[in-house]
Amino acid sequence: MGNAKHPVDEILPGGKLFLYGLQHVLAMYAGAVAVPLIIAAAAGLTKAQTAFLINADLFTCGLATLLQTLGIWKLGIRLPVIQGVTFAAVTPMVMMAKSGGMMTIFGSVIVAGFVTFIIAPFFSKLLRFFPPVVTGSVITVIGVSLLPVGVNWAAGGVGSKDYGSLTFLAVAGIVLISILLINKYFKGFIANIAVLLGLMIGMIVAMPLGLVSFSGVREASWIGIDTPFFFGLPTFDIGAIIAMILVMLVVMVESTGDFLAIGEMVDKKIGEEELTRGLRADGLATMLGGVLNAFPYTAFAQNVGLVGLTGVKSRYVVAVSGLILTAMGLFPKLATIIASLPNAVLGGAGIAMFGIVAASGIKTLSKVDFDKNPHNLFIVAISVGIGLIPLVAPDFFKLFPSWSQTVLHSGITLGSITAIILNAFFNGGASEDDIKKELASNAGIEG
Repeated sequence: MGNAKHPVDEILPGGKLFLYGLQHVLAMYAGAVAVPLIIAAAAGLTKAQTAFLINADLFTCGLATLLQTLGIWKLGIRLPVIQGVTFAAVTPMVMMAKSGGMMTIFGSVIVAGFVTFIIAPFFSKLLRFFPPVVTGSVITVIGVSLLPVGVNWAAGGVGSKDYGSLTFLAVAGIVLISILLINKYFKGFIANIAVLLGLMIGMIVAMPLGLVSFSGVREASWIGIDTPFFFGLPTFDIGAIIAMILVMLVVMVESTGDFLAIGEMVDKKIGEEELTRGLRADGLATMLGGVLNAFPYTAFAQNVGLVGLTGVKSRYVVAVSGLILTAMGLFPKLATIIASLPNAVLGGAGIAMFGIVAASGIKTLSKVDFDKNPHNLFIVAISVGIGLIPLVAPDFFKLFPSWSQTVLHSGITLGSITAIILNAFFNGGASEDDIKKELASNAGIEG
Protein backbone atom coordinates (compact mmCIF):
# COMPACT_ATOMS: atom_id res chain seq x y z
CA MET A 1 0.00 0.00 0.00
CA GLY A 2 2.86 2.34 0.87
CA ASN A 3 4.31 1.79 -2.61
CA ALA A 4 1.18 3.25 -4.22
CA LYS A 5 1.96 6.66 -2.71
CA HIS A 6 3.77 9.17 -4.88
CA PRO A 7 7.19 10.05 -3.37
CA VAL A 8 5.96 13.66 -3.01
CA ASP A 9 3.23 12.49 -0.60
CA GLU A 10 5.44 10.11 1.36
CA ILE A 11 5.84 10.80 5.09
CA LEU A 12 9.39 9.88 6.15
CA PRO A 13 10.41 8.80 9.70
CA GLY A 14 10.51 11.67 12.22
CA GLY A 15 14.32 11.91 12.48
CA LYS A 16 14.79 12.11 8.72
CA LEU A 17 11.95 14.60 8.34
CA PHE A 18 13.62 16.91 10.85
CA LEU A 19 17.18 16.62 9.49
CA TYR A 20 16.20 17.04 5.84
CA GLY A 21 13.87 19.89 6.81
CA LEU A 22 16.66 21.62 8.79
CA GLN A 23 18.98 21.28 5.77
CA HIS A 24 16.46 23.21 3.64
CA VAL A 25 16.26 25.93 6.30
CA LEU A 26 20.06 26.27 6.48
CA ALA A 27 20.29 26.47 2.67
CA MET A 28 17.95 29.47 2.54
CA TYR A 29 18.57 31.08 5.93
CA ALA A 30 21.21 33.64 4.88
CA GLY A 31 19.00 34.80 1.99
CA ALA A 32 15.96 34.95 4.28
CA VAL A 33 17.55 37.23 6.90
CA ALA A 34 19.48 39.37 4.38
CA VAL A 35 16.36 41.20 3.14
CA PRO A 36 15.11 42.44 6.56
CA LEU A 37 18.69 43.50 7.38
CA ILE A 38 18.92 45.55 4.14
CA ILE A 39 15.50 47.15 4.62
CA ALA A 40 16.14 47.89 8.30
CA ALA A 41 19.38 49.68 7.40
CA ALA A 42 17.62 51.72 4.68
CA ALA A 43 14.79 52.68 7.07
CA GLY A 44 17.17 53.54 9.92
CA LEU A 45 15.58 51.06 12.34
CA THR A 46 16.96 50.39 15.83
CA LYS A 47 18.54 47.03 16.67
CA ALA A 48 15.38 45.95 18.53
CA GLN A 49 13.20 46.91 15.53
CA THR A 50 15.60 45.09 13.18
CA ALA A 51 15.37 41.98 15.34
CA PHE A 52 11.58 42.22 15.25
CA LEU A 53 11.67 42.51 11.43
CA ILE A 54 13.88 39.38 11.18
CA ASN A 55 11.49 37.47 13.48
CA ALA A 56 8.45 38.63 11.48
CA ASP A 57 10.12 37.56 8.23
CA LEU A 58 11.11 34.08 9.46
CA PHE A 59 7.67 33.52 11.01
CA THR A 60 5.90 34.50 7.76
CA CYS A 61 8.40 32.43 5.70
CA GLY A 62 7.30 29.43 7.75
CA LEU A 63 3.58 30.10 7.29
CA ALA A 64 4.07 30.67 3.54
CA THR A 65 6.00 27.39 3.23
CA LEU A 66 3.31 25.44 5.12
CA LEU A 67 0.64 26.96 2.88
CA GLN A 68 2.55 26.01 -0.28
CA THR A 69 3.52 22.46 0.75
CA LEU A 70 0.38 21.28 2.57
CA GLY A 71 -2.18 23.43 0.76
CA ILE A 72 -5.70 24.38 1.76
CA TRP A 73 -8.72 24.64 -0.55
CA LYS A 74 -7.46 25.91 -3.96
CA LEU A 75 -4.22 27.24 -2.48
CA GLY A 76 -0.74 25.73 -2.47
CA ILE A 77 1.06 23.67 -5.12
CA ARG A 78 1.62 20.76 -2.66
CA LEU A 79 5.23 20.18 -3.75
CA PRO A 80 8.50 20.40 -1.75
CA VAL A 81 8.75 24.18 -2.31
CA ILE A 82 10.23 26.44 0.37
CA GLN A 83 9.09 30.07 0.39
CA GLY A 84 11.33 33.04 1.09
CA VAL A 85 11.53 36.79 0.52
CA THR A 86 12.26 37.68 -3.07
CA PHE A 87 15.35 39.79 -3.77
CA ALA A 88 13.44 41.25 -6.73
CA ALA A 89 11.56 43.51 -4.31
CA VAL A 90 14.60 44.81 -2.42
CA THR A 91 15.53 47.77 -4.65
CA PRO A 92 12.05 49.36 -4.72
CA MET A 93 11.57 48.59 -0.99
CA VAL A 94 14.83 50.39 -0.16
CA MET A 95 13.49 53.45 -2.03
CA MET A 96 10.15 53.19 -0.19
CA ALA A 97 11.90 52.80 3.18
CA LYS A 98 13.85 56.01 2.57
CA SER A 99 10.91 58.04 1.24
CA GLY A 100 7.78 56.77 2.99
CA GLY A 101 8.99 54.42 5.74
CA MET A 102 7.93 50.88 6.61
CA MET A 103 4.19 51.62 6.33
CA THR A 104 4.54 52.47 2.63
CA ILE A 105 6.33 49.16 2.03
CA PHE A 106 3.65 47.14 3.81
CA GLY A 107 0.81 48.96 2.01
CA SER A 108 2.33 48.22 -1.39
CA VAL A 109 3.02 44.59 -0.41
CA ILE A 110 -0.61 44.01 0.66
CA VAL A 111 -2.03 45.41 -2.60
CA ALA A 112 0.54 43.62 -4.79
CA GLY A 113 -0.22 40.33 -2.99
CA PHE A 114 -3.95 40.84 -3.59
CA VAL A 115 -3.35 41.54 -7.30
CA THR A 116 -1.18 38.40 -7.54
CA PHE A 117 -3.95 36.34 -5.93
CA ILE A 118 -6.58 37.70 -8.33
CA ILE A 119 -4.60 37.36 -11.58
CA ALA A 120 -3.10 33.92 -10.78
CA PRO A 121 -5.65 32.03 -12.97
CA PHE A 122 -4.99 34.37 -15.92
CA PHE A 123 -1.21 34.52 -15.58
CA SER A 124 -0.48 31.74 -18.07
CA LYS A 125 -1.96 34.04 -20.70
CA LEU A 126 0.50 36.81 -19.71
CA LEU A 127 3.46 34.44 -19.57
CA ARG A 128 4.36 34.98 -23.23
CA PHE A 129 5.32 38.58 -22.43
CA PHE A 130 8.04 37.34 -20.03
CA PRO A 131 10.47 35.26 -22.11
CA PRO A 132 14.08 34.84 -20.85
CA VAL A 133 15.20 38.00 -22.69
CA VAL A 134 12.87 39.97 -20.36
CA THR A 135 13.40 38.06 -17.10
CA GLY A 136 17.17 37.80 -17.68
CA SER A 137 17.46 41.56 -18.23
CA VAL A 138 15.37 42.32 -15.13
CA ILE A 139 17.26 39.90 -12.86
CA THR A 140 20.58 41.36 -14.08
CA VAL A 141 19.35 44.88 -13.21
CA ILE A 142 18.24 43.65 -9.75
CA GLY A 143 21.67 42.17 -9.00
CA VAL A 144 23.66 45.17 -10.26
CA SER A 145 21.32 47.60 -8.41
CA LEU A 146 21.88 45.72 -5.16
CA LEU A 147 25.69 45.60 -5.43
CA PRO A 148 26.20 49.14 -4.02
CA VAL A 149 24.42 47.97 -0.85
CA GLY A 150 26.95 45.14 -0.40
CA VAL A 151 29.91 47.38 -1.28
CA ASN A 152 28.85 50.08 1.20
CA TRP A 153 28.40 47.44 3.90
CA ALA A 154 31.92 46.12 3.21
CA ALA A 155 33.29 49.64 3.78
CA GLY A 156 31.51 49.86 7.15
CA GLY A 157 28.12 51.22 6.11
CA VAL A 158 27.07 54.63 4.81
CA GLY A 159 27.57 57.24 7.53
CA SER A 160 30.22 55.26 9.41
CA LYS A 161 32.96 57.56 10.74
CA ASP A 162 35.61 54.99 9.71
CA TYR A 163 34.04 54.33 6.30
CA GLY A 164 36.51 52.46 4.09
CA SER A 165 38.94 51.60 6.92
CA LEU A 166 41.31 48.70 6.27
CA THR A 167 39.80 46.81 9.22
CA PHE A 168 36.33 46.83 7.64
CA LEU A 169 37.70 45.90 4.22
CA ALA A 170 39.81 43.08 5.68
CA VAL A 171 36.83 41.56 7.54
CA ALA A 172 34.65 41.78 4.43
CA GLY A 173 37.48 40.21 2.40
CA ILE A 174 37.82 37.31 4.87
CA VAL A 175 34.07 36.61 4.63
CA LEU A 176 34.15 36.70 0.81
CA ILE A 177 37.26 34.49 0.60
CA SER A 178 35.73 32.04 3.12
CA ILE A 179 32.61 31.70 0.94
CA LEU A 180 34.76 31.09 -2.16
CA LEU A 181 37.00 28.52 -0.41
CA ILE A 182 33.99 26.64 1.01
CA ASN A 183 32.47 26.51 -2.49
CA LYS A 184 35.76 25.28 -3.98
CA TYR A 185 36.67 22.58 -1.48
CA PHE A 186 33.29 21.32 -0.27
CA LYS A 187 30.32 19.82 -2.04
CA GLY A 188 26.62 19.28 -1.35
CA PHE A 189 25.22 20.43 1.97
CA ILE A 190 28.32 22.34 3.18
CA ALA A 191 28.62 24.17 -0.15
CA ASN A 192 24.90 25.04 0.03
CA ILE A 193 25.38 26.84 3.35
CA ALA A 194 28.62 28.59 2.32
CA VAL A 195 27.11 32.06 2.85
CA LEU A 196 25.87 31.16 6.34
CA LEU A 197 29.28 29.70 7.27
CA GLY A 198 31.00 32.78 5.83
CA LEU A 199 28.86 35.03 8.05
CA MET A 200 29.73 32.90 11.11
CA ILE A 201 33.46 33.07 10.31
CA GLY A 202 33.18 36.84 9.83
CA MET A 203 31.40 37.23 13.18
CA ILE A 204 34.18 35.27 14.95
CA VAL A 205 36.91 37.38 13.27
CA ALA A 206 35.09 40.66 14.01
CA MET A 207 34.59 39.98 17.74
CA PRO A 208 38.21 40.52 18.96
CA LEU A 209 38.43 43.60 16.70
CA GLY A 210 35.65 45.24 18.71
CA LEU A 211 33.25 45.42 15.76
CA VAL A 212 30.49 43.31 17.33
CA SER A 213 28.13 44.75 19.94
CA PHE A 214 25.73 42.36 21.64
CA SER A 215 23.89 45.20 23.37
CA GLY A 216 20.22 44.41 23.61
CA VAL A 217 20.65 40.62 23.49
CA ARG A 218 20.32 40.24 27.28
CA GLU A 219 17.25 42.54 27.32
CA ALA A 220 15.58 40.74 24.39
CA SER A 221 12.88 38.31 25.51
CA TRP A 222 13.21 34.58 24.85
CA ILE A 223 9.78 34.32 23.23
CA GLY A 224 8.08 37.00 21.14
CA ILE A 225 4.87 36.98 19.11
CA ASP A 226 4.64 38.73 15.73
CA THR A 227 1.86 41.33 16.07
CA PRO A 228 0.09 42.65 12.94
CA PHE A 229 0.88 46.23 11.87
CA PHE A 230 3.64 46.55 14.49
CA PHE A 231 5.11 49.63 12.75
CA GLY A 232 1.71 51.30 12.27
CA LEU A 233 -1.16 51.10 9.79
CA PRO A 234 -0.05 50.69 6.15
CA THR A 235 -0.12 53.66 3.79
CA PHE A 236 -1.11 53.16 0.16
CA ASP A 237 1.11 55.17 -2.18
CA ILE A 238 0.19 54.81 -5.89
CA GLY A 239 3.80 54.92 -7.11
CA ALA A 240 4.91 52.33 -4.55
CA ILE A 241 1.96 50.05 -5.41
CA ILE A 242 2.73 50.19 -9.16
CA ALA A 243 6.39 49.39 -8.47
CA MET A 244 5.48 46.42 -6.25
CA ILE A 245 2.89 45.01 -8.70
CA LEU A 246 5.56 45.05 -11.44
CA VAL A 247 7.92 43.26 -9.05
CA MET A 248 5.26 40.62 -8.36
CA LEU A 249 4.76 40.03 -12.11
CA VAL A 250 8.48 39.24 -12.39
CA VAL A 251 8.25 37.13 -9.20
CA MET A 252 5.34 35.16 -10.69
CA VAL A 253 7.52 34.34 -13.71
CA GLU A 254 10.33 33.18 -11.40
CA SER A 255 7.92 31.12 -9.28
CA THR A 256 6.46 29.54 -12.42
CA GLY A 257 9.95 28.49 -13.49
CA ASP A 258 10.68 27.04 -10.05
CA PHE A 259 7.34 25.17 -9.94
CA LEU A 260 7.88 23.67 -13.40
CA ALA A 261 11.48 22.68 -12.58
CA ILE A 262 10.56 21.03 -9.29
CA GLY A 263 7.60 19.29 -10.97
CA GLU A 264 10.06 17.69 -13.40
CA MET A 265 12.46 16.73 -10.58
CA VAL A 266 9.77 14.96 -8.54
CA ASP A 267 7.92 13.60 -11.61
CA LYS A 268 4.65 15.49 -11.06
CA LYS A 269 2.93 17.17 -13.99
CA ILE A 270 2.30 20.86 -13.41
CA GLY A 271 -0.76 22.01 -15.33
CA GLU A 272 -2.72 25.26 -15.23
CA GLU A 273 -4.66 24.23 -12.12
CA GLU A 274 -1.49 23.42 -10.12
CA LEU A 275 0.23 26.58 -11.32
CA THR A 276 -2.78 28.69 -10.31
CA ARG A 277 -2.81 27.11 -6.82
CA GLY A 278 0.91 27.81 -6.38
CA LEU A 279 0.71 31.43 -7.55
CA ARG A 280 -2.41 32.06 -5.41
CA ALA A 281 -0.43 30.84 -2.40
CA ASP A 282 2.36 33.29 -3.33
CA GLY A 283 -0.25 36.09 -3.46
CA LEU A 284 -1.86 35.18 -0.13
CA ALA A 285 1.55 34.78 1.56
CA THR A 286 2.57 38.21 0.24
CA MET A 287 -0.67 39.80 1.53
CA LEU A 288 -0.02 38.10 4.87
CA GLY A 289 3.54 39.47 4.74
CA GLY A 290 2.20 43.04 4.54
CA VAL A 291 -0.03 42.44 7.57
CA LEU A 292 2.65 40.65 9.63
CA ASN A 293 5.42 43.24 9.00
CA ALA A 294 7.13 41.17 6.30
CA PHE A 295 7.63 41.14 2.54
CA PRO A 296 6.70 39.51 -0.82
CA TYR A 297 7.26 35.74 -0.96
CA THR A 298 8.29 33.35 -3.70
CA ALA A 299 9.78 29.88 -4.18
CA PHE A 300 13.49 29.86 -3.30
CA ALA A 301 15.51 28.63 -6.29
CA GLN A 302 18.45 27.34 -4.20
CA ASN A 303 16.05 24.94 -2.48
CA VAL A 304 14.78 23.72 -5.85
CA GLY A 305 18.43 22.84 -6.53
CA LEU A 306 18.65 21.11 -3.14
CA VAL A 307 15.71 18.82 -4.00
CA GLY A 308 17.55 17.78 -7.17
CA LEU A 309 20.81 17.35 -5.26
CA THR A 310 19.45 15.19 -2.43
CA GLY A 311 16.75 13.32 -4.37
CA VAL A 312 14.41 13.71 -1.37
CA LYS A 313 11.01 14.41 -2.95
CA SER A 314 8.63 14.42 0.03
CA ARG A 315 6.70 17.68 0.49
CA TYR A 316 6.40 16.87 4.19
CA VAL A 317 10.16 17.39 4.56
CA VAL A 318 9.71 21.01 3.43
CA ALA A 319 6.56 21.32 5.56
CA VAL A 320 8.82 20.55 8.55
CA SER A 321 11.14 23.34 7.26
CA GLY A 322 8.08 25.61 7.49
CA LEU A 323 7.50 24.57 11.10
CA ILE A 324 11.20 25.18 11.94
CA LEU A 325 11.09 28.66 10.34
CA THR A 326 7.85 29.55 12.17
CA ALA A 327 9.43 28.45 15.47
CA MET A 328 12.63 30.43 14.75
CA GLY A 329 10.46 33.51 14.20
CA LEU A 330 9.35 33.32 17.84
CA PHE A 331 12.83 33.85 19.39
CA PRO A 332 13.81 37.54 19.61
CA LYS A 333 17.13 36.70 21.30
CA LEU A 334 18.31 34.80 18.22
CA ALA A 335 17.17 37.63 15.93
CA THR A 336 18.97 40.22 18.09
CA ILE A 337 22.21 38.23 17.75
CA ILE A 338 21.74 38.23 13.95
CA ALA A 339 21.01 41.97 14.05
CA SER A 340 24.40 42.36 15.80
CA LEU A 341 26.27 41.28 12.66
CA PRO A 342 28.57 44.19 11.75
CA ASN A 343 28.16 45.83 8.34
CA ALA A 344 31.58 44.68 7.17
CA VAL A 345 30.64 41.02 7.72
CA LEU A 346 27.37 41.50 5.85
CA GLY A 347 29.29 43.27 3.09
CA GLY A 348 31.52 40.28 2.31
CA ALA A 349 28.45 38.05 2.00
CA GLY A 350 26.42 40.78 0.25
CA ILE A 351 28.93 41.19 -2.59
CA ALA A 352 28.75 37.41 -3.17
CA MET A 353 24.95 37.16 -2.88
CA PHE A 354 24.07 40.19 -4.97
CA GLY A 355 26.73 39.32 -7.53
CA ILE A 356 25.15 35.87 -7.84
CA VAL A 357 21.76 37.49 -8.48
CA ALA A 358 23.30 39.49 -11.36
CA ALA A 359 25.11 36.37 -12.61
CA SER A 360 21.80 34.45 -12.55
CA GLY A 361 20.37 37.10 -14.86
CA ILE A 362 23.34 36.76 -17.20
CA LYS A 363 22.92 32.97 -17.12
CA THR A 364 19.27 33.36 -18.12
CA LEU A 365 20.33 35.69 -20.95
CA SER A 366 22.80 33.04 -22.17
CA LYS A 367 19.75 31.02 -23.28
CA VAL A 368 18.59 33.87 -25.53
CA ASP A 369 19.29 33.62 -29.27
CA PHE A 370 21.06 36.84 -30.24
CA ASP A 371 22.25 35.58 -33.64
CA LYS A 372 18.93 34.70 -35.26
CA ASN A 373 17.17 37.59 -33.55
CA PRO A 374 19.51 40.61 -33.22
CA HIS A 375 16.56 42.64 -31.83
CA ASN A 376 17.17 40.84 -28.52
CA LEU A 377 20.44 42.79 -28.18
CA PHE A 378 18.49 46.05 -28.20
CA ILE A 379 15.97 44.72 -25.65
CA VAL A 380 18.77 43.80 -23.22
CA ALA A 381 20.88 46.89 -23.90
CA ILE A 382 18.11 49.47 -23.51
CA SER A 383 16.30 47.80 -20.57
CA VAL A 384 19.55 47.36 -18.59
CA GLY A 385 20.69 50.89 -19.53
CA ILE A 386 17.41 52.50 -18.43
CA GLY A 387 17.16 50.19 -15.39
CA LEU A 388 20.52 51.46 -14.12
CA ILE A 389 19.68 55.20 -14.43
CA PRO A 390 18.63 55.53 -10.73
CA LEU A 391 21.89 53.85 -9.72
CA VAL A 392 24.31 55.96 -11.79
CA ALA A 393 22.37 59.26 -11.69
CA PRO A 394 20.08 59.42 -8.61
CA ASP A 395 18.92 62.97 -9.48
CA PHE A 396 18.06 62.15 -13.11
CA PHE A 397 14.29 62.28 -12.48
CA LYS A 398 14.27 64.90 -9.72
CA LEU A 399 12.08 67.37 -11.68
CA PHE A 400 9.33 64.80 -12.30
CA PRO A 401 6.13 64.92 -10.16
CA SER A 402 6.48 63.67 -6.57
CA TRP A 403 3.88 60.90 -7.08
CA SER A 404 6.12 59.33 -9.77
CA GLN A 405 9.34 59.31 -7.74
CA THR A 406 8.93 55.82 -6.22
CA VAL A 407 8.55 54.27 -9.67
CA LEU A 408 11.27 56.36 -11.33
CA HIS A 409 13.80 55.66 -8.55
CA SER A 410 13.31 51.91 -8.88
CA GLY A 411 15.70 50.45 -11.43
CA ILE A 412 13.83 47.16 -11.49
CA THR A 413 10.53 48.93 -12.30
CA LEU A 414 12.08 50.97 -15.11
CA GLY A 415 13.99 47.96 -16.43
CA SER A 416 10.91 45.72 -16.28
CA ILE A 417 8.61 48.17 -18.09
CA THR A 418 11.25 48.83 -20.76
CA ALA A 419 12.00 45.13 -21.32
CA ILE A 420 8.29 44.18 -21.53
CA ILE A 421 7.46 47.00 -23.98
CA LEU A 422 10.52 46.41 -26.20
CA ASN A 423 9.96 42.65 -26.27
CA ALA A 424 6.30 43.15 -27.23
CA PHE A 425 7.38 45.65 -29.92
CA PHE A 426 10.16 43.52 -31.45
CA ASN A 427 9.03 39.94 -30.75
CA GLY A 428 5.30 40.12 -30.05
CA GLY A 429 5.45 37.19 -27.63
CA ALA A 430 6.68 33.62 -27.71
CA SER A 431 4.35 30.64 -27.39
CA GLU A 432 3.30 29.70 -23.85
CA ASP A 433 4.73 26.15 -24.14
CA ASP A 434 8.14 27.44 -25.28
CA ILE A 435 8.28 29.90 -22.39
CA LYS A 436 7.35 27.16 -19.87
CA LYS A 437 10.11 24.88 -21.21
CA GLU A 438 12.71 27.66 -21.00
CA LEU A 439 11.58 28.69 -17.50
CA ALA A 440 11.79 25.12 -16.22
CA SER A 441 15.26 24.59 -17.64
CA ASN A 442 16.52 27.92 -16.22
CA ALA A 443 15.11 27.30 -12.73
CA GLY A 444 16.38 23.73 -12.69
CA ILE A 445 19.99 24.91 -12.98
CA GLU A 446 19.70 27.38 -10.07
CA GLY A 447 21.30 26.55 -6.73
